[in-house]
Amino acid sequence: MNREDLFYHIKQKKSFLCVGLDTDIAKIPLHLLDFHDPVYEFNKQIIKATQDLCVAYKPNIAFYESRGSESWLSLEKTMNEIPPGIFKIADAKRGDIGNTTQMYARAFFDQLDFDSITVSPYMGEDSVKPYLDYKNRWVIVLAVTSNMGAFDFQFLPIADTNEKVYEKIITTSRNWGTTDNMMYVVGATKANMLVHIREIIPDHFLLVPGVGAQGGNLEEVAKYGFNDHCGLLVNSSRGIIYASSGPDFAEAAREEAKKIQKEMKVLLERAELI
Repeated sequence: MNREDLFYHIKQKKSFLCVGLDTDIAKIPLHLLDFHDPVYEFNKQIIKATQDLCVAYKPNIAFYESRGSESWLSLEKTMNEIPPGIFKIADAKRGDIGNTTQMYARAFFDQLDFDSITVSPYMGEDSVKPYLDYKNRWVIVLAVTSNMGAFDFQFLPIADTNEKVYEKIITTSRNWGTTDNMMYVVGATKANMLVHIREIIPDHFLLVPGVGAQGGNLEEVAKYGFNDHCGLLVNSSRGIIYASSGPDFAEAAREEAKKIQKEMKVLLERAELI
């Protein structure tokens, strides 16, 4: 899936919603524990309830790795439930180099058929390039994250240029790939920074976490972050998938996703993108 494909699906669904599948077995409805694979059953019902309202799903890999081989199988089966045309993001935040990165790429792109993977650029170009060797696959580089710890390093000035670290990450890495295979993570809690980020990378897609439970404002994100291809994938995880802890959890998830999609439709129409 390239940039034009992604924009096509955004226009078709009138949505730039990404649903985060941060599935914690301790938080899913109790009745699902009667199933052979509760995590898969939960994900399957969430996907069935929301697939017409979102353009991407983002499993957080830690929630699957933490439970060993059993939960890795849950992830594999979950991937098979996601319909064609929906962008699949491995929220893995990998950051190694060389053969290790090649094996990560093989695992997530060849074995699990993800469209993209989140990557920490701390070790430089050779921590990203092996993923870019895959046609129609994306690297999503961590640039500005939504946590408080972002201020520990990302906003420090670099002595020679006075650039902030996050600015240096973007200006350097944007030349490693193209707008068809690289996007950036920019937290919704830093929405006012999107104006400056758009000056640096006007055409790239941005993955924006932090809307909903973390307090990010969707209208602000759209105001400062839209480009002529929309250019945004806005993620919501807990606010959608844990909207209810009862047997109606899938219906409740759909209602929350629908609320966001309706707001997105208005924002897209206002920006004359659909």
